[in-house]
Amino acid sequence: MTTISPTITLEQIVNDARRRIEVSDPELEEARKRRSAIGAALRNEFIASRTYVNGSIAHGDALTPLADVDLGVVVPDPDKEYGPGKRGPKDLKERAADAIRAGLKEEYGDLAVEVKGRKRSILVRFRDPVAPGQPDFTADVIVAIDNPDGAGLYIPRFDTWDRSHPEKHTELVNTANKITEARFARVVRLLKHWNRSNSKPMCSWNIKALALDCIIAPTALIPGLHAWFDHAIEQLSRGETPDPAGVATNPIKLNATRTEVIRRLTRALEKLDRAIEYEKDGYIVLAHNELAKFFNDPEMMPAPDPVAVMEEEALRITAQKTKDTKTFGSPALLTGTGASAGRVRGNVRSWGA
Repeated sequence: MTTISPTITLEQIVNDARRRIEVSDPELEEARKRRSAIGAALRNEFIASRTYVNGSIAHGDALTPLADVDLGVVVPDPDKEYGPGKRGPKDLKERAADAIRAGLKEEYGDLAVEVKGRKRSILVRFRDPVAPGQPDFTADVIVAIDNPDGAGLYIPRFDTWDRSHPEKHTELVNTANKITEARFARVVRLLKHWNRSNSKPMCSWNIKALALDCIIAPTALIPGLHAWFDHAIEQLSRGETPDPAGVATNPIKLNATRTEVIRRLTRALEKLDRAIEYEKDGYIVLAHNELAKFFNDPEMMPAPDPVAVMEEEALRITAQKTKDTKTFGSPALLTGTGASAGRVRGNVRSWGA
């Protein structure tokens, strides 16, 4: 087979792309500073409370440009006033919002802190991005109480409460990062970027929850991506993703119908499979081109030169034709007499009587 000798691998290409979407140190530093300021204001307001961190920064899989940060405060409830069937979270959320406004005003000015109409979190708008060119930087703040009768927390759901275990979620992800030598976070970052560049059929937590079951050892990026798509398609074919902490009643919601999400995942896996197959056969330009289609973001992964793609596709087609000819044989020439003498015919199967 005539092919172009590879000078680079898919793994190198995707590693270069991964570095382009990593968050810069200045972004992380500023985001953590703002998160810490919010945490301090909340602990000052709710004596004997504890704060926890969650989301992409806490999990090590944040994408650039960095747009938000997540944290929560667990408020003591010694008299068991709050919880399902008791007082809702409204007054706790309003106290938290007031504390954030007062505690951060000197350094960050008049923040926009939104409570009304929000399902779970308080939204803090800094009106000052941490990444150049972005419109804003925000924080999602959860005001929670401990569940006295079981694992995890009660977190707001408008005027009532839902069970969740965000502290366990962060523990699970951090453990996965440790046992995979950070490969978990690297694969997840690429998956989150794929999701963002392909109509966002899933939330980030669903991606990570599925990855917890299949990215369980150090892995290269391409095999890690492939393992996740295989697992995600299989899992979602059975049903929506359950809470990895085993606490939340409902599974993780999708951003489209399950059928549509499976369809998109399947089409993405087909592109990834083609890229892997092309590389295996020595067509690295075609492999690169398929991977660029897979990620669908020319800034993160520019496609190869179109002329190079056409040239390598021509080589591939020629090689395939040669292979087919060798497999099926050359046409046979009849040397008899009569009307059919000299007629060219293809190979035929002869059946004995």
